[in-house]
Amino acid sequence: MSVSAAAALATVAIVFAGTASAPALTPVAPHEYSCPIFPQSNPLNQDISHAPVDPNSANYIASIGLAGHLHPDFGINPSYGIPYTVVGAHQPKVPIKFTEYGEESNPGPYPIPANAPVEGAGEEGDRHVLVLQKGSCRLYELYSARRSSGGWEAGSGAVFDLRSNALRPEGWTSADAAGLPIFPLLVRYPEVRAGRIDHALRVTVQRTQRGYIHPATHFASSSSDPNLPPMGLRLRLQASYSLAGFHGESLIILRALKRYGLIVADNGSSWYITGAPDPRWNDEDLEQIKRVPGSAFEAVETGPILHRG
Repeated sequence: MSVSAAAALATVAIVFAGTASAPALTPVAPHEYSCPIFPQSNPLNQDISHAPVDPNSANYIASIGLAGHLHPDFGINPSYGIPYTVVGAHQPKVPIKFTEYGEESNPGPYPIPANAPVEGAGEEGDRHVLVLQKGSCRLYELYSARRSSGGWEAGSGAVFDLRSNALRPEGWTSADAAGLPIFPLLVRYPEVRAGRIDHALRVTVQRTQRGYIHPATHFASSSSDPNLPPMGLRLRLQASYSLAGFHGESLIILRALKRYGLIVADNGSSWYITGAPDPRWNDEDLEQIKRVPGSAFEAVETGPILHRG
């Protein structure tokens, strides 16, 4: 796509950003920092608006919570959400010591600067660190990360080639429980400001089953209950759910949930959508998302449930 064509699409998106009816735009793979955020053919970038409803959808949604509501797990506060940093092609690589899942981690060194932001602003929690390297277009992600002498310690780590659709090995985790990348699934301010999100969004649910659906490669449960959602399950905001009355940033996000949906990526608070903190977010605007109930969603079929690992 030419630069002028891309600019034209962005302009159209912004013009329609204040209306409830979504503009008919040609699918475009996410592209940031001169890198594709995976090819357009990647499952995370696939339009699921016409995917068939999963036969077990009602049970999955009930287990997550029909009466629960969406919650934007990001905003202005830097301790709220998962931050990321972008480095150049010549960023020095430093050693990484893995303390929990080294056998399922990509070995270091990683190009992670000493001042890379840590999820939670340094507080206890999952303490993810995400780094996108320009030039190589590789994504480096850590779980339970802490700075150490000359490098970092982490529970696990994963490297993703953003130009490739390659999955993690079967049964492997990543920096996330499902074995998925985190950065590509975040709600990020620049794309919302541009008027469109062209990928699935990360969501957590309280309980999952011992299984996963590609592109997920890992489960984090011992439960064999078939009515619990597997990792990698896609959840779509129903086409019949009216977006009249929503506006601004929330409207852009909700449109994406009708087209690309949510993907179950970790155990946690149900219906929490993950985004990157940014001082430009309008927290009052994002409050609108909390009006959307779990009952407005349906699970869709995207592949078989696997139990390896």
